[in-house]
Amino acid sequence: MPPQLKAEVNVMPKVVQGDLQSLPPEARHFIESNAKLCQPESIHICDGSEEENKKILDIMVEHGVIKKLSKYENCWLALTDPRDVARIESKTVIITQEQRDTTPIPKTGTSQLGRWMSEEDFEKAFNTRFPGCMQGRTMYVIPFSMGPIGSPLSKIGIELTDSPYVVASMRIMTRMGTAALKALSNGEFVKCLHSVGCPLPLKEPLINNWPCNPELTLIAHLPDRREIISFGSGYGGNSLLGKKCFALRIASRIAKEEGWLAEHMLILGITNPEGDKKYFAAAFPSACGKTNLAMMNPSLPGWKIECVGDDIAWMKFDEQGNLRAINPENGFFGVAPGTSVKTNPNAIKTIFKNTIFTNVAETSDGGVYWEGIDEPLPPGVTLTSWKNKDWTPDNGEPCAHPNSRFCTPASQCPIMDPAWESPEGVPIEGIIFGGRRPAGVPLVYEAFNWQHGVFIGAAMRSEATAAAEHKGKIIMHDPFAMRPFFGYNFGKYLAHWLSMAHRPAAKLPSIFHVNWFRKDSQGKFLWPGYGENSRVLEWMFNRIEGKASAKPTAIGYIPADTALNLKGLEDVNLTELFDISKEFWEKEVEEIKQYFEVQVNADLPYEIEREMLALEMRIKQL
Repeated sequence: MPPQLKAEVNVMPKVVQGDLQSLPPEARHFIESNAKLCQPESIHICDGSEEENKKILDIMVEHGVIKKLSKYENCWLALTDPRDVARIESKTVIITQEQRDTTPIPKTGTSQLGRWMSEEDFEKAFNTRFPGCMQGRTMYVIPFSMGPIGSPLSKIGIELTDSPYVVASMRIMTRMGTAALKALSNGEFVKCLHSVGCPLPLKEPLINNWPCNPELTLIAHLPDRREIISFGSGYGGNSLLGKKCFALRIASRIAKEEGWLAEHMLILGITNPEGDKKYFAAAFPSACGKTNLAMMNPSLPGWKIECVGDDIAWMKFDEQGNLRAINPENGFFGVAPGTSVKTNPNAIKTIFKNTIFTNVAETSDGGVYWEGIDEPLPPGVTLTSWKNKDWTPDNGEPCAHPNSRFCTPASQCPIMDPAWESPEGVPIEGIIFGGRRPAGVPLVYEAFNWQHGVFIGAAMRSEATAAAEHKGKIIMHDPFAMRPFFGYNFGKYLAHWLSMAHRPAAKLPSIFHVNWFRKDSQGKFLWPGYGENSRVLEWMFNRIEGKASAKPTAIGYIPADTALNLKGLEDVNLTELFDISKEFWEKEVEEIKQYFEVQVNADLPYEIEREMLALEMRIKQL
């Protein structure tokens, strides 16, 4: 049941910081109408200042939401309710008039390419959740810019939330506060409404002092109205609405209308020993080493990699035909487990100041710990797990949640690219798709052309991971690594990508596919990965320059016999790494074909169908 409404329902709560009257009319209306609906005790318009941030952190410490980590400078630990630990795909919906605007209509079963909710059902869901949902709490107004303030590629949003954790995290992840409000002036903005769904006084005690309402959690997107409405979860992807909700689901729809691309891609700059530089964008599903690649220390002497972004890319062709990309975010919201000096030294150098850790373990000397941190505990130091219990390795469960996170400012990363905040964006010359494929898929191959590259992105598959609620290791289709993030019908999304080839003067990037995770018959990785992946980037770089040799195969170009630089590497079985088995690929083709037929159905562009048939023919000839 919705909370009982107060009699004085139309009384505006007091504004404890900021001036409502000075805001543009549309922003003021958005805040006032939702304040009347949600009935917070007060309204706080965020300015993004250091002083405000300190107050927000103090409030959270006082309420037991976070604790200070004494070992580091300005670092904090939050432990959530164990029912609120990840994105929840089953409760993440897009509302459009027709289902087909959101997802293709599958031949059988339900769509795996997004969840549609009708306008009527959403209205009912909204009305049972939001009236009075912020009683006793402060409504924070967060004006924020996705992308550098003032960049022609940036977009403004305003998030209303009753969670101070969201305020502190959005300050790290976006350009937030007064500067964003100034950039808005009277322009358009994406309207974001978020509530943890726990009005005060509480009906039942909180777990870990973490307010959430798992039974009623709903994350809804209304692309026609440029609105995001989220209820019941305080976890990052569900509550930091600038992230996947805005930067991918809503932005991909805006991008389709305005002729650009909003993608789940890292952006990196790579410079060769001669000083020539190229930028790549790369799409990987969760837990495929995306952040590690974006921040890689290359093992090849004289090569340099710099990071523009580790998660999201907004890309638009400029008048000269270059595909220009910005990272719309301002921080990293990275998975902690598996992050170590070996796997990602630059992340380790980034995260130990001004960072909010969530659901990692805590050491008795005020530090953090997780699986794969590769640091022995000093003698006498003990661990408290993410469930707030004493922990030893005999516990039989991880000390940190597999989807535990660090939320840290990008500017602290020692290898941020000098142009990472450039308003015009960086020019993308290569696009990389990749997945975690233990069998059958070579280390690297290059698309024959743009259409073939779009097909490769559409056919991406990867082992499922902890970032969503799927359990166990299964190979899942994850086209463009966007499966959970499409803001509109995937068939139309493919047509939009294909249409880029018809842009006047467009310099289309080369498209590649990589797989760092192929294993031998003993289950051992065939490729060392991490910094050695720079050898694969070198080959791509030289392919774009027209310098590296390649040989055509049924699935694309692979490096010619001596084209991959293996100097200093021992025991790499190139034959196995690049083996293209007819049996494996016949099965792969069958599964991709089946997926397209069932899931994309009538909305599959004919160019993709044509690529599918061509691949099938080439495999038959192996």
